[in-house]
Amino acid sequence: MEHAPAWLTSSLIYLSAAVLVVPLSKALGLGSIIGYLVAGIAIGPWGLGLVSSVEDVLHFAEFGVVLMLFLVGLELEPTRLWSLRRPIFGWGSAQVLSCAAVLFAVGWAVGAPWRVALVAALGLALSSTAIALQVFGERNLLKTPSGQAGFSILLFQDVAAIPILALLPLLAGATAAEQSISGLDRALEALKIVGVIAGIILGGRLLLRPILRWIARSDTPEIFTAAALLLVVAIAALMQFVGLSMALGAFLAGVLLAESEYRRELETDIEPFKGLLLGLFFIAVGMSIDFGVLIAHPLWIALTVLGFMAVKSLAIYSLARVLELPVQERPVFTLLLAQGGEFAFVVFQAAGPSVLPREMSSFLVASVALSMLLSPLLL
Repeated sequence: MEHAPAWLTSSLIYLSAAVLVVPLSKALGLGSIIGYLVAGIAIGPWGLGLVSSVEDVLHFAEFGVVLMLFLVGLELEPTRLWSLRRPIFGWGSAQVLSCAAVLFAVGWAVGAPWRVALVAALGLALSSTAIALQVFGERNLLKTPSGQAGFSILLFQDVAAIPILALLPLLAGATAAEQSISGLDRALEALKIVGVIAGIILGGRLLLRPILRWIARSDTPEIFTAAALLLVVAIAALMQFVGLSMALGAFLAGVLLAESEYRRELETDIEPFKGLLLGLFFIAVGMSIDFGVLIAHPLWIALTVLGFMAVKSLAIYSLARVLELPVQERPVFTLLLAQGGEFAFVVFQAAGPSVLPREMSSFLVASVALSMLLSPLLL
């Protein structure tokens, strides 16, 4: 296999790991997510060492989260989304701010520098959209009060990741010259963001449906599938271009097509790609666990994982009581939001050594990945 192209070798490794481990995990009653995570650990740098470029795989696999948000958007009509505006910004801001405040206080109390404590608190306050929505969907909880509340909070977290990332250069202690951005530059940046979002909304209303009808008339199923994927990729690229969340843009596109006559066909075409790419995402998370940090600081890692999940659980369960969610739905709601999330990896990597020392970044990334592994087990 030494002369085989890299894509062929990688495909063979990922698919073999998934096909062997995931059915075994399901048979043991642990669920598919645990299977993907264990498969990632097995083939990663600390397992058999079959894959080393973990970050490249993680970036590619994040597209699975983008496709999932597009499909979630297809289930929500614009009027229904508008009716959720208060839960999204009310419940979402309450969860993020309360969890971040408590985690910052704990970090500062144990002696961490305030910048490190703040970045760690903001990253750890976020939850895994991929795992939470997958579990809500598998258990048919998305239409329940806890599912609606969880979805609203997760959607707000996707939005909140943008100002968090914008805050990091200010925490880096950069010079005034490095930080200075003219008012004109800021205005142009804001106009670019507004223009892209307006373009997605107007394009979704005026252009997408006629284009999809024209493609459908060609009676070529594979081209319609290609068009559906192109739509999601193009919107994700646009959102990335202006510095916004790709998943958020895909969700917005899904909402705009929720009333389209091709909604079910789009769902059917994209679902298999979403499932495979989400599986690859979880495999990449499993590979990203740095067991070197675990071996060096096992007690501190255990205390950090259990500590931040306990703190978040307390804050989230209190929020569930305030929201008057049904008592039987509160444990799942709390556990799914108490874990760390994929955006934490982005926050900790973007912070850089000037804010977050490299060893501390590896420590926090390992803690978040372990919480993502632990959460489905607890369920």
